[in-house]
Amino acid sequence: MIRRIAVLTSGGDAPGMNAAIRAVIRAGLYQGKEMFVIYDGYKGLVDGDIHQVTKEFTQDIINRGGTILRSSRLPEFKNLEVQQKAIERLRDLDIDALVGIGGDGTYRGLLDLYRLGFPVIGIPASIDNDVASTDYTIGFMTALNTICDCVDKIKDTSTSHQRCSVIEVMGRHCGDLAVFSSIAEAAELTITYDHPYDEEHIFKKLRKLKAQKKSHAIVIVSENLLDVRELAKKIEEKTGFDTNVEILGHLQRGGAPSAFDRILASRMGAKAVECLLNDQYGKVIGSVDEDIVAIDIEEALAQKRDIHEPLLSLINMLQ
Repeated sequence: MIRRIAVLTSGGDAPGMNAAIRAVIRAGLYQGKEMFVIYDGYKGLVDGDIHQVTKEFTQDIINRGGTILRSSRLPEFKNLEVQQKAIERLRDLDIDALVGIGGDGTYRGLLDLYRLGFPVIGIPASIDNDVASTDYTIGFMTALNTICDCVDKIKDTSTSHQRCSVIEVMGRHCGDLAVFSSIAEAAELTITYDHPYDEEHIFKKLRKLKAQKKSHAIVIVSENLLDVRELAKKIEEKTGFDTNVEILGHLQRGGAPSAFDRILASRMGAKAVECLLNDQYGKVIGSVDEDIVAIDIEEALAQKRDIHEPLLSLINMLQ
């Protein structure tokens, strides 16, 4: 029987992680369980930075960005002896189950522990929305809102100076932030892994906009895809548009979570505890067609992120 539950955050931070921490702790306490937190992700787990908490620990954190438990990466966690040490740390405190909040890397660490016989549950949190087993990850909508706020401001100055702005957004190998923000901001061009353009197409379209005396042009590009500064130079040379580059970077991770992410995190955190109490271990939580569901962790990691074909078609239609 599950009596003591620990929670950690791992990988890149995402707005809404604190809301998920809060939900796991409060749902566990509501069910009469003893709750623990682990600082600094898997590193803190191996180092034994584990502390019991009460309801007071969760006060006034639902609206805070980042993660109060901090996060870190521990490449050595792939080693069996490190995994065994982590389980020893948990068992020394009579902790019966672990909830991990993060992305695919966090899930892989949980799977390693589960294969060694320790009960685990994963909750998806990533601004990139790159976890295939859920429609939305915690933090994605907040990051999207942040991007839109930035692009709105960039549009103001781009229009004043008749500029083309090449804006790089995060996403790793997932183009969701670029695709969603492009639709929301009526970008003139979108470049992602799933929606590539050759340079001549880009130049042709921007030359046409320049000839039409368009007051500005917005080009949104997924990170790690191309050199946006080099692209901006070519755009300026080939189209006559005064062109600047904006790399939004880590500001996309910051800020208070949106209402959507706070609610999503709360629902997922409560579902994680429910799974543990029903002896459903080795699961990850997901939002699928508005329902909060539990999926086998191995199945979740085997899934590939679907390309949002309707959204790509919409971009082609509207741009």
